[in-house]
Amino acid sequence: MAERPLDLGWLRLFDAIGRHKNLTRVAEELRLSQPAVSYQLRRIEESVGAPLVERLHRGAALTREGLLLHGAVAEALSGIDEAVRQIRKRGRQASVRIHTDFGFASYWLMPRISAFRRLEPDVEVHILASQSIKIADTGEADLYILFGQRDTFGAGAVQLIEESVRAVCSPGYLNKAGPFATASDLARQRLIHLEGDDDERWFSWQGFLKGAGVVRQPDSGDLSFNAYHLVLQAALGDEGLALGWAGLVDDLLKAGLLTVAGPAQIRPDRGYWLVQPASREPHVDKLAAWLIAESRQPPQAMTKEKA
Repeated sequence: MAERPLDLGWLRLFDAIGRHKNLTRVAEELRLSQPAVSYQLRRIEESVGAPLVERLHRGAALTREGLLLHGAVAEALSGIDEAVRQIRKRGRQASVRIHTDFGFASYWLMPRISAFRRLEPDVEVHILASQSIKIADTGEADLYILFGQRDTFGAGAVQLIEESVRAVCSPGYLNKAGPFATASDLARQRLIHLEGDDDERWFSWQGFLKGAGVVRQPDSGDLSFNAYHLVLQAALGDEGLALGWAGLVDDLLKAGLLTVAGPAQIRPDRGYWLVQPASREPHVDKLAAWLIAESRQPPQAMTKEKA
């Protein structure tokens, strides 16, 4: 929930007038009646001794004096709001907000956060997950872990995991339909797709098979889901072959719930990147360094292949 701004009376009202140039919209924003807005405006004009707003047929316009006052008011409010934000932040428990996608949050990040919390019990960690990979630092998060190419995120981004992908399935499906000696064998199976896959973003089945020299036409028997955890649930349920990304399926492979069905394809320039805004607090840097160290641990599960 957004924090309530400090009540600054007529300053807020006149700032809203300058932004909207419409008294009805000002009334809606401030939850006042329009007569109350008009009355407050008249009092401000009486106090400064000059008309500040020119009423038009539709809306209103600031006079020269109104523009001068609004500029000062907007600048003052910006400084006051930032000061209040900093004061409130100091009074709260240290926290870090991480923005990432659902798959990474579920299968890599969340299993590790409890270990960090044991090391740093005074730091709260909030995970903000979405399907979007676009970064727009509006202060929503302190750290971003997003999938793409280095050029997408800038030179300061740190790669946590490179894109390494294999076909995976349940042991039951492998026993029923395998073995899969070649990419052509994979292409003849029921494939489980993640909707919205884009080879410019991450591998789709079409791009994965094309990289192995196989062209496959769409098959009506395939399955498609709009979230990666549903793709993996279908694979765990013996429904077919899924694409498994290193870092996301490692624990499922290690537990024997999934098994590798073919060789990997790797794109070292792509993967998950840690993006850190320039202005950070020490506890944010501490978590960032810990995540980087965790990502450098040697993978174990992806080395398990079926003979």
